[in-house]
Amino acid sequence: MLPLRRLFSVINGGTPTSDPENWGGEVPWATPADFDGRLSQITTTRRTLTPTGARSASAIVPSGSLLVSTRAPIGYIGITSTAMAFNQGCRALVPSGAVDVRFFGYQLEARQLDLQAEGLGTTFLELSSDKLASFRVVAPPLGEQRRIADFLDAETARIDELIHLYGRLSKLASERSQRVLDEAVGQHTDLVPLRYIVRFREGPGIMAADFHPVGVPLIRIAGLKQGKVTLNGCNFLDPEKVDRQWSQFRLRMGDRLISGSATMGGVSVVQDPAVVGSVPYTGLIILRPARADIDMEYVEAFLRSSSFSRQIDLLKTGATMQHFGPTHLSQVKAPLPSPDEQRRVATSAGEALHHASRCNRLTKHQVALLHERRQALITAAVTGQFDVTTASGRNVTEGVSV
Repeated sequence: MLPLRRLFSVINGGTPTSDPENWGGEVPWATPADFDGRLSQITTTRRTLTPTGARSASAIVPSGSLLVSTRAPIGYIGITSTAMAFNQGCRALVPSGAVDVRFFGYQLEARQLDLQAEGLGTTFLELSSDKLASFRVVAPPLGEQRRIADFLDAETARIDELIHLYGRLSKLASERSQRVLDEAVGQHTDLVPLRYIVRFREGPGIMAADFHPVGVPLIRIAGLKQGKVTLNGCNFLDPEKVDRQWSQFRLRMGDRLISGSATMGGVSVVQDPAVVGSVPYTGLIILRPARADIDMEYVEAFLRSSSFSRQIDLLKTGATMQHFGPTHLSQVKAPLPSPDEQRRVATSAGEALHHASRCNRLTKHQVALLHERRQALITAAVTGQFDVTTASGRNVTEGVSV
């Protein structure tokens, strides 16, 4: 075990001034946003510097250096594929002698939690140069470093390809369910204003001064989870004040809520009796049927459709955070089929969404297992828990692959 300073020079980065002479040149300038969360080559960066800009505030390290993100987040690792500058959110490890940077990159990736534990700060955690330089790593002979790095290159590539394929499968399942839903909703071309189908009521204007230690739950955007309304992140309101000022906003079983912000995650349903009687926060919109023959599951299907999304995108307002409210919803046009047809559409859409949800759950579980496998494999390899020359079945017998 050796501290990194025995193997690498630790170099700090920086950010030049906004002077145009500093920016847009041929020098790549890495920030934590240029890392992808696992050891990889950094070949291009979102922004570049001129040589003048790099000399004025940053540093340029050679190809084959390790970059470590040391704030927001700590512990992302990249290998420079060319001479590169970087900002103060990173530190560079430039080899002082003969090392295989891939081996140490894998080791630091596997020990991200240990790096994060070394972070200090009150506003945000940051890994200092001294802490990084003092961080102790396993340092076997160079030949062993190369064997382990070669093994991990091959094995992690296989795992990463599986992760990519599972992600592709999940995306295809979501696209298919969306297509089925859109086809079911779009079969009816006679459109009416959405206000003829549902009534809209936005949550009241509630301030932090209205909060109460206990009482009526106040549903926040964080409470809209996976199509359900929950008490996650809720504050509380004085029951007497609610009855006096906001009783008409109390939620009922079966109410639908959507967020009017740009982070809208679709429609959520009040299904939990514990949520009944609570009040939605400003920006959350309550939807209730405007007529007795309206099937709210059909309304849900329409609100998840591409037709609704396209119309809302055209109606949203706001320069920085786009949002919409009841006035915008009233301008949306929706098909209004017969009650029997509403039920058929709702059933078809529900089956498609259930299929996609199930596929997503299964693929997420498999991806989580693959990430665990990747982490365990790297940890075991870099710490010498197995012989990498035989672990994969390679080179067991000359000329034979098992």
